[in-house]
Amino acid sequence: MSSVLGLLEAREKKVREEVARLREEAERVQAALREAERTLQRLADARITVAEVLAEPPSAVAEPVRSAVAGSLVPHRTEGMAASVLAPDYQRIVSVLESEAGQAGMRCQQLATALGLEAVPAKVEGLRSKAKRLVERGWALQVRPGVFTALAVPAG
Repeated sequence: MSSVLGLLEAREKKVREEVARLREEAERVQAALREAERTLQRLADARITVAEVLAEPPSAVAEPVRSAVAGSLVPHRTEGMAASVLAPDYQRIVSVLESEAGQAGMRCQQLATALGLEAVPAKVEGLRSKAKRLVERGWALQVRPGVFTALAVPAG
């Protein structure tokens, strides 16, 4: 007849083996998780890089493309093209520039306020970059340094 201590020792040994097996499995799962997280980060970085490259103006060597580029946030404006082809942030900027307040021209600090953004340097400079991109692609005008307005749409 087995003693109570013998039964407890056998049970303890069995549980220790289970704990060891579970630790090995946890280490394997942790290693797989770390690898999946590295892959996810590489993919996110690649997506961001591609979006940045596609958003940059064409190089001086390349012939400028005058139509929408796949993935481009601000395609070159062509006859009859509506602002709805722009990314939402750019649509909002064009909308404010087309408003009565924007007809005389707006500085980027005023534009930030009109868009409901905090007029801090980081936000203002981000808007300046977007406004300049809109000018480069034919969606807005820079009437004087730092002052932007919508393109005058001919009556017709």
